[in-house]
Amino acid sequence: MIKRLLLIVIILSTVLVGQNKVPDIRLTKLNGQTAQLYSYLKEGPVLINFWATWCAPCKKEMVYLNQFEKKYAKQGFSILSISTDSPKTLSSVRSYIRAKKYTFDVFIDPNRQIFKQLNGNLMPTNILVGQDGNILWRHYGYLPGDEKNMETEIKTALKLTS
Repeated sequence: MIKRLLLIVIILSTVLVGQNKVPDIRLTKLNGQTAQLYSYLKEGPVLINFWATWCAPCKKEMVYLNQFEKKYAKQGFSILSISTDSPKTLSSVRSYIRAKKYTFDVFIDPNRQIFKQLNGNLMPTNILVGQDGNILWRHYGYLPGDEKNMETEIKTALKLTS
């Protein structure tokens, strides 16, 4: 009985620990090219942002995401913005990004496979990943003021002082 209990504890702890590290997922850019998540992590921490063109809070937050990437890019920080729009609305993703002149990399996840794999919950979902692949911070939704907490988390990941 004790051996079974110990085995269950080991299995559960392995599952829970494994959920804190992101897999090296392949991402598809708007132009069809692919990239591996870990190639970005070589430079520094990454904020993965899931969004959609129909999501008003996502659009409000993206202004800050663009500011953060510009501000912290020299320290190795990058934003990977992943649209969960369907294939039918893919053209609106391209036109929206172009119109806003966002400089971060934009990827597509039309079947929400990556969103599900990384335990996305609602829009927007943000996952801050350290260089070692471990999830440092996760946040669901956006309300004005959330960007302040997000920047604090980014600074912590970059080991910058306030």
